[in-house]
Amino acid sequence: MNRAHDPSASAAAETAPGSPEQSSAAPRIAAVCTVAQLFPVPDRGLMSGIDKRPVDGPATLLTHGVLGDVQGDREHHGGIFKAVYAYARETREAFAAEREQELPDGFFGENLVTTGYDTDETLIGERWQVGTAQIEATCPRTPCGTFTARMGDRRFGRRFTEVGRCGAYFRVLTEGDVTAGDAIEVLHRPEHGVTIGDAFRGLDAGQARNLLAWAGQTGTVLYESLVQAALRVLERDADESGSTDQAPVAFPDRLRSTGRGLGLGMGL
Repeated sequence: MNRAHDPSASAAAETAPGSPEQSSAAPRIAAVCTVAQLFPVPDRGLMSGIDKRPVDGPATLLTHGVLGDVQGDREHHGGIFKAVYAYARETREAFAAEREQELPDGFFGENLVTTGYDTDETLIGERWQVGTAQIEATCPRTPCGTFTARMGDRRFGRRFTEVGRCGAYFRVLTEGDVTAGDAIEVLHRPEHGVTIGDAFRGLDAGQARNLLAWAGQTGTVLYESLVQAALRVLERDADESGSTDQAPVAFPDRLRSTGRGLGLGMGL
C-alpha cells in the first residue's frame, strides 16, 4: 500500500490489526458506495445512512455529498467538509481478520474504497483527481455510537481509536463522476506534513503550529474541531513551557468552520 508518507513518522499507526498488507498496485478506487437502506439506531433515536454498499456504474460527487447518499445524523455528519468519506480496503480487511468478521466494502460507511493507498497517511489539504471529480482531504473520522451499533460491539469505538486508522473525509472541489476502477491521481500535497492519521491520533505542538500556519498562509478553511484540537495543543504547550512572553494562541474565525449549512461561499 502506498502510504504517501514516511512510515517512521507514524509508528502509532503500525499497531493496526495485523498491520494492513502493503500493495505495490497503482492507487485506485476499488468501490464506490452509497446508502443501501437506512440502519436503525434505537439508542440514539435515529435512522442512519451508515449502511453503504457498492454501486454499479458511476456515482456523482457533489459539494454537499455523494448523489443519492444519506446522513441520518446531520449534526455530526455531512456538510462541505465531510462530503465524501474514504477508507482503505487493506485496513478494513485487517480489522476483519482480527475480529474474524466479514466486513465488506462500505461496511464502515465509506463512500470511496481505496486500494494501494493508505487514507490515514493522506495529508490534510491533499488533493486528488478521481474520475472527473477533484477532492481535498479535510479531517479524520471519529467513531460514534452509530458506528459501534453497526459493528454490534460497544467496545469497537475504543479499539478503532487505539489502532489509529480512521479513514479520511474529503470536500469536493470540482464536482464530477467516479467509478470503481478509477485511478487516484494525487494533484497536490501540502508541505506542512500533517496527515489525517496524525490528527486522529493527536497532534503534537509542532504539527499543530505547522498546520495552522499553513492554513493562514494559504487562506485554507479548516474543519472547526481540527482547529480546536490544534489550539488546545498549543495552549497546553505554552502552559507547560511556562513562557510568559508568548501572545495568546488565536486563529481567525474566517478560516474555521463546520461546513454545515453553508452555500458555495468561502471559496469552498
